[in-house]
Amino acid sequence: MLIIIQTMIARKLLWPNEPPDYLTPLPQSSIMHRQERKFVERSFLSSVEAKSRQEYRRGTIMRIVVTGANGQLGRACLERLGREHEVIALGHAELELERPDCVERLVATAAELVIHPAAYTNVDGCARDPVLAYRVNGLGTRYVALACQQLNAPLVYISTNEVFDGAASSPYVEYDHAAPINAYGRSKWAGEQAVRELARRFYIVRVAWLFGGERNFVRTVLRLADQHDTISMVADEIGSPTYVPDLAEALAQLIQLPFYGTYHLVNEGACSRLEFAAAILRLSGHEHVALQPIALADYQRASLVPPYTPLNNVAAAVLGLRLRPWHAALAEYLGQLGRHTTRVIPPRHQGTKAW
Repeated sequence: MLIIIQTMIARKLLWPNEPPDYLTPLPQSSIMHRQERKFVERSFLSSVEAKSRQEYRRGTIMRIVVTGANGQLGRACLERLGREHEVIALGHAELELERPDCVERLVATAAELVIHPAAYTNVDGCARDPVLAYRVNGLGTRYVALACQQLNAPLVYISTNEVFDGAASSPYVEYDHAAPINAYGRSKWAGEQAVRELARRFYIVRVAWLFGGERNFVRTVLRLADQHDTISMVADEIGSPTYVPDLAEALAQLIQLPFYGTYHLVNEGACSRLEFAAAILRLSGHEHVALQPIALADYQRASLVPPYTPLNNVAAAVLGLRLRPWHAALAEYLGQLGRHTTRVIPPRHQGTKAW
């Protein structure tokens, strides 16, 4: 009972107000035995007591560098973290990851923490030029980790579901074996290795199927629906849609915790590309647009695609960080775009059919 009360007090230092609806604390983890949970609670309490109240209270001002500041996640991080911290935005014009001198550029910022979502994310482009992919995503992340080493600053490295081969039959957890099958995944896995090798304190955060910015799958489906009566969509690629404002909020909470390591931060639930598109059409009032299921093998592209890569959030959930279901986040995003017309109804999985 004493441990529970002490842990509640420690949590109050981190979250004076209740966390947002889409970051739902878990009162009891179903994945941990009682003794394991007690160990986490004691570790959490000891770590918080070891730090000053000033360092770990909500609202502590830090100097934070965000790379890839013009991307959809970078912009979301700037918006969210800028409410509480001094944020330095570095886009490609300010930081060329291919160049070793980006170490010096980062050190000059005197950052206290670096969030690194910048990457070469064109999966097919990576397949066509794997050397460039490795230089940006692998060596570029190595330079960022070296800068954090000199700054003695924690590093948040944004990685991907594509470090996995997609051969699993259940969602991947944080320490499942990585075996990327394409150049993009291999380059991001190289980045993970560089972070683990060089950074003293780090959070490796794997994400997937991001939406919420200017260019993403949701906007592509809406554009196609405005132009066509039928859309072909892959039915056997399964993943975890992730809304960037929800992800940015989760990152803002995670960096207040001294629990470094590997995390999966995605909205809850998984779906196929076909199911995702069907939800977009239904919620945006495009039910008249027909979806034609196709197989991943029939969709010709330069890169191989891992067919099944849902990510299971285990490590962050134990700390009380869970993102809301993806279809609820999608409804909010469509509302912001002025395209939401109906209430949220969770999708039903029926093989290759969307509903």
